[in-house]
Amino acid sequence: MTSQISRRKFLAALPLLPAATRAMAQADALVRVYFGTDTTKGVSKGIYSARFNSVTGELTRPMLMAETARPSYLALHPGREFLYAVNALPDATATVSSFNVGRVSGHLTPLKPVSSHGDGPCYVAVHPGGEAAYVANYVGGSLASYGIRGGQLSAPVKWLDGNAVPAAAASASASQTASHLHCATFSPDGFYFLACDLGRDRIYILRPDLRHGSFIPNKPQFVAARAGSGPRHVAFHPNGRWVYCIHELDSTIDLWDWRIRGDNAEMTPRAKAVYSTVDSPTTKNAAAEVAISADGQFLYASNRGEDTLVVYAINSNDGTLQLVQRAASEGNTPRHFAIDATGNWLLVANQDSATVQVMRRNADTGKLLPPESRIQLDSVMFTLFD
Repeated sequence: MTSQISRRKFLAALPLLPAATRAMAQADALVRVYFGTDTTKGVSKGIYSARFNSVTGELTRPMLMAETARPSYLALHPGREFLYAVNALPDATATVSSFNVGRVSGHLTPLKPVSSHGDGPCYVAVHPGGEAAYVANYVGGSLASYGIRGGQLSAPVKWLDGNAVPAAAASASASQTASHLHCATFSPDGFYFLACDLGRDRIYILRPDLRHGSFIPNKPQFVAARAGSGPRHVAFHPNGRWVYCIHELDSTIDLWDWRIRGDNAEMTPRAKAVYSTVDSPTTKNAAAEVAISADGQFLYASNRGEDTLVVYAINSNDGTLQLVQRAASEGNTPRHFAIDATGNWLLVANQDSATVQVMRRNADTGKLLPPESRIQLDSVMFTLFD
């Protein structure tokens, strides 16, 4: 009798197995996402977190994880136990905040903040080895380095003052009366990093000094970008041979060739490889973010003003770009976007319409489909997948 009852129970449970399997798959697909917000506008108070379902494309309602001033850019330590945020305030008291990450709850426990060594920090990058971090200060025009021990940032170890380096040419616009450092992006091998100076139209090439939490200038220390272009962010192609720079002021993307000779890197602009990110040159626009798909086949860029995401196919032979799509961001001021680990989704943060849109991405064509879901979050500036 017992074996018959067991058999009946087993047979009765069979129809439930597909649903249970789906539920388990969706549970495994849940990924934490962090959002940085502008606390000087609206009602946002700091860093928020939501759960993203990489099967359905749904985001849960964002919850406040840490109150901190204007966390405009975030970075995780490689071990994912610590999170770092710049506090983008335009004064000498600006800081870089560190947090211990609660792996189950996602809650952020603050560690001791440190000086950003410059006004208006806008970018923080942690070396893939986890031993050092680098912060770009937009208003102060400097780049600062930090050692990392036990997740805690040291005091600034070394800094580069962009205003102290002679300008190669006269300023081309009102936005270029001084140095404005805007990023610190590592090469795929981690042996170098690039720092864009929007105010002086140049890109610094530096080598991390992980032992001291410092950096070593390349020879030459920087390369000159086009006058008046305003280099903002860069993206290395996965092959390590091409660099793409997005320029905020003239809304363009340049292709550069990257090679190593001895202990120094060479970065050379490709002739006739300048691409406008806007449909019309008369559009009032400020280009923002640039990113490359993990397979190296597509490049994505965002426009603030035209309020679009632009998709380019990357020629596998020479790295040149071909326009594939110009998609509406479905909001105002898409300052930042991020592609999830599956490559199937892109999340775009529309700063001035208080929304995060979830777009499905076709991995074969690179194209973005209209948003499938969205969440409301006031003055959202940055998106980071855990």
